[in-house]
Amino acid sequence: MGKSEYTINFKVEGGDPVSVTGLSNETALDIAKRAGVVIDAPCGGNGTCGKCRIKLVSGEVSGGKTPHITDVDTAEGWRLACGIKPASDIELFLPASAQAFQSRIRVTDFSGAREAAAFGSFRAALKELGFDGDHGLEKVNVELTAPSLEDALADRERVEAELAGKTGASRVKFSLNALRRLPLSLRSGAADSFGVTCVTRREGDDGGITVLDVLPASKDCPLYGLAIDIGTTTISMLLVNLETGDPVTAASGGNAQIRYGADVINRIIESTKPGGLERLRNAVINECLAPLIRRLCLGAGIGTEQIYRAAIAGNTTMTHLVMGVPGEFIRLEPYIPAFFKTDALGAGSLGLPLNPEAQVLLAPSVGSYVGGDITAGVFSSMIYDKDTMSLFIDLGTNGELVFGGKEFLMSCACSAGPAFEGGEISCGMRATNGAVEACSIDKDTMEPKLSVIGEAGEKPAGLCGSGLIDIIGELFQCGIINAKGKFNVAGKRIVKDEYGGQAYIVAFAADSASGKDIVLSEVDIDNFIRAKGAIFSAIRTMLAIVDMPQEAIDDVYVAGGIGSGIDIKHAILIGMFPNLPLEKFHYIGNTSLSGAYGMLVSERAAGQVAACAGAMTYLELSSHPSYMDEFVAACFLPHTDASLFAAQ
Repeated sequence: MGKSEYTINFKVEGGDPVSVTGLSNETALDIAKRAGVVIDAPCGGNGTCGKCRIKLVSGEVSGGKTPHITDVDTAEGWRLACGIKPASDIELFLPASAQAFQSRIRVTDFSGAREAAAFGSFRAALKELGFDGDHGLEKVNVELTAPSLEDALADRERVEAELAGKTGASRVKFSLNALRRLPLSLRSGAADSFGVTCVTRREGDDGGITVLDVLPASKDCPLYGLAIDIGTTTISMLLVNLETGDPVTAASGGNAQIRYGADVINRIIESTKPGGLERLRNAVINECLAPLIRRLCLGAGIGTEQIYRAAIAGNTTMTHLVMGVPGEFIRLEPYIPAFFKTDALGAGSLGLPLNPEAQVLLAPSVGSYVGGDITAGVFSSMIYDKDTMSLFIDLGTNGELVFGGKEFLMSCACSAGPAFEGGEISCGMRATNGAVEACSIDKDTMEPKLSVIGEAGEKPAGLCGSGLIDIIGELFQCGIINAKGKFNVAGKRIVKDEYGGQAYIVAFAADSASGKDIVLSEVDIDNFIRAKGAIFSAIRTMLAIVDMPQEAIDDVYVAGGIGSGIDIKHAILIGMFPNLPLEKFHYIGNTSLSGAYGMLVSERAAGQVAACAGAMTYLELSSHPSYMDEFVAACFLPHTDASLFAAQ
């Protein structure tokens, strides 16, 4: 019997090598996950995406034959990590691109001009509506008479009496953290001084307060809070001065859970494996949230214990996983999550490095696939308070939509995300350095002009979502592909692909980052058409339920990471968005993060987010009889009903 345990050496480009013991029945991807080595695998290791490319430097492996890697590349040692198992001690090379999604992915926060403007408008609206500053936290300076042999009242009771008098509180509670800090804080000032600054939180409606922390009276310590958007692909957070409401600094990065799959279904499947739920929770808490929080605090020159409040918005699966709550029934009919809403949680119970007494609010969900990121987004967009009819579209790893206004709100989700994030597209990639984010094509020469993420002169490595929309829109507009996404012209950029179909060369080998042609095949285009068809058919289904034409939509609000780079004209041209005047479309940034900010700075805003969730009707598209007909009709460029996209 052969040896079953082998030494696996991972050589990570730009990083430290990792050596681990692997078993002969484990794939290289599984071994990497166990060792904490990050390899991008959008399909979760099913062998369908072809993205987990690694190079076998030495040793023997079993498996490895895949249509995703050419014979030439196979001869050079390239393999899919999910498709090989060690048959000896092996050394594997991981290119930087395997980890780029975590360190270099473009995240939609408030750093860009459009995003900053959208967030500024939202903050102004918050103030106008009075959703500002009522977070319940307050600093109270307490000056006391020093104790003596004649006045031996305990420190706590001495402070309690003074606090009650100054604040009018009906009752005063002390947290354990405050009690531990109280004696030394009282006596840390000058010899003739005896006082502290109490950080208090209003509790309930009965006028009670809880002392969260006590600080030396001489210490100037602003109150800080944290707004967090936990996305399937990316995580963003904002450090906020709660006394002014001003953002202090922001941080963002890739969600480390992505090595267990790009979509929530693969994450849920992983969570059901032995130890899987804890692995996923550890990935988001210890590998993402905690380091980002510490980075924020280091940059702001504060301690993590100075953060007294946090608000989190995320989809239904993400909120389950961050809390360590089993979410396996989200993916099984009748698709029931463990919870939609939660009470405020303690930072310690979640394992977040904040003040021990900090409360963490979670935006409530509406359905299995319409989560707190959408309820936060609906609040941020303010469509719940409009007399007109609005369509809210959040494009990220998944596509979620909300239609309505003051009278009603209808929500749904559609599985459009993988293609928009580069999944199921041979040259697809996430929005990291080297991704083509925009394109125009000369109709006569078929030559493309590419805009690439990264430094000036960055060579293209693949196409992200906005780049896909542009290129397919341009190919269709130029007559290079027909309504079915098939090529109907010849030229030097039109070549045969490995499946016998045709493909368009976006960048020749000499001009690409990989040294190989970047091509968009008919199979890729067909996958993308299905993704855009899912969006438009969801819109059509919602309109049909309320018996309204698309002209009834007064405004379209586009949110999310992919939305930031979309050319609306191309999105309409290919039949992804309804054919409405361009002035009706508005990009409103990362509404999940801005909605979390609203919850952070205002208890009333947090209540309104919950009210938005309660007002939304959740539509399960798969159970609606007309959805499949709408979807099939939308799987053409732009649609089988040409009148829907006739010139206005």
